[in-house]
Amino acid sequence: MPQHAISGLNRLTRTHKLSAAGVATAGAAALVFALVPGADAGQGKAQATTIENVKPVAFAAVDTAAKTQQATIAKQAAESTAQGKAEAAAKQAAAEKAAKAKAAAVAKAKAEKQRKAQQAASRSAVRTAIPAAAPKPAAAPKPAAAPKPAAAPKPAVKTYPNNLDGWIRQSLDVMAQKGIPGSYNGLYRNIIRESSGNPMSINLWDINAQNGIPSKGLLQVIDPTFKQYHVAGTSWNIYDPVANITAACNYAAAKYGSMDNVNSAY
Repeated sequence: MPQHAISGLNRLTRTHKLSAAGVATAGAAALVFALVPGADAGQGKAQATTIENVKPVAFAAVDTAAKTQQATIAKQAAESTAQGKAEAAAKQAAAEKAAKAKAAAVAKAKAEKQRKAQQAASRSAVRTAIPAAAPKPAAAPKPAAAPKPAAAPKPAVKTYPNNLDGWIRQSLDVMAQKGIPGSYNGLYRNIIRESSGNPMSINLWDINAQNGIPSKGLLQVIDPTFKQYHVAGTSWNIYDPVANITAACNYAAAKYGSMDNVNSAY
């Protein structure tokens, strides 16, 4: 057999080989049938029909199995290809992420290095001294304030002893301020006659007492007279020695011209 014929047989597919096998089998069956003795025409015809029906069934089964296997192989190849693409994409994404992280780290390190270099340069730079401010001119001294004139000394407060002498003298000073006449002797004489110098003296037996307005104090003044001739600046208490003397002298000045002119009950 020529060499190219052998090569052609080698290139037959699995499907072709199965078909050839089926043909050979059918031929062998026909030969056996022809050699069997006593085989009648009907039996031979039936066997021939059976053999004829075998051929298409064998070829159909072989063709379906091949197609199923091819589909399975194609599906597996597609799945393998898709998985390979997914793995390649994942690797690519991981590589890109790592590259970005590395680039960011490098940029950060570079920026930090530049910052430190700028700080070092700033510390070592020579700074110009700020000139001191010119001193302000001294303010002109304020003129000394003129001394205030010394205040006139206040007159010393006059004090009086708390006795008959002191009461008479204090009453005479008040009377002098109010323009009421009288002398120390005239006051002293009438006081001794009326009350013996007792500022709490009271007459409960004369006509005034009978009328319900007894005479009271050093110069025995009744209440209506004391109220009418009371001198401002003195007490409103009829038993107060200074108030009693000045009111009685004011009454005597109006009625007799002065307490000095009174020598008896008035």
